Amino acid sequence: MDGSPALLLLLALALCCPGIHGQMYEMKVRFRDTITQLQLGQRLELECQTDKKDIGMFWVHQDKSGTLHFIVFISSLSRATFKGNQKTSTRFEAAKNNTFYQLVVKSFTQHDEGNYFCLMNINQMLYFSHGLPAFFPVATTVAPGTPGPSTPGPSTQRSITEKNLCLKTLDTETTVQEDLNFFCRIFIWAPLTGLCVLILQLLVVTIVLCQRT
Repeated sequence: MDGSPALLLLLALALCCPGIHGQMYEMKVRFRDTITQLQLGQRLELECQTDKKDIGMFWVHQDKSGTLHFIVFISSLSRATFKGNQKTSTRFEAAKNNTFYQLVVKSFTQHDEGNYFCLMNINQMLYFSHGLPAFFPVATTVAPGTPGPSTPGPSTQRSITEKNLCLKTLDTETTVQEDLNFFCRIFIWAPLTGLCVLILQLLVVTIVLCQRT
């Protein structure tokens, strides 16, 4: 009984601090082929690379309204599970090749526009990539009587529009990261806090019993 309080204390510290020996993992998400601009009905291939071979990967889509949609989970054994616990999908394909987790949008439509992320869950910690934006080119129209494309007017307007789109994408990535961090804290730290309180109560009871013996 002399070593029980110390053992329980070490166990409590290990459970209350699961990330104390944590490691940062890097993920790189990109298009598999060079794309100048997306076209309706195009086959779009994406891939996410990580330095972990024995871990599964989630693919998530954030639409233009900011809503997140689960697409697929690819296990370390290359088994794909799509939305609704389905093994196949009419819209997507998924595969794993070594440390590359691949996602294919079979026929890209306006419904598929948005940002794409890949996520890992390692030791109760969420690791996620930067967002990969996939949008159709913005159509620009020149009003009657305005200078043509070769003049500075439309060129300046186009550069401003592209700049605004880039800023909007960066803001979206920041919002998604904050949302994921918030959910991570809720689903990981809330149960661990209750477990830590229970263990500490058992520790106090054990110490009192040891002092009486």
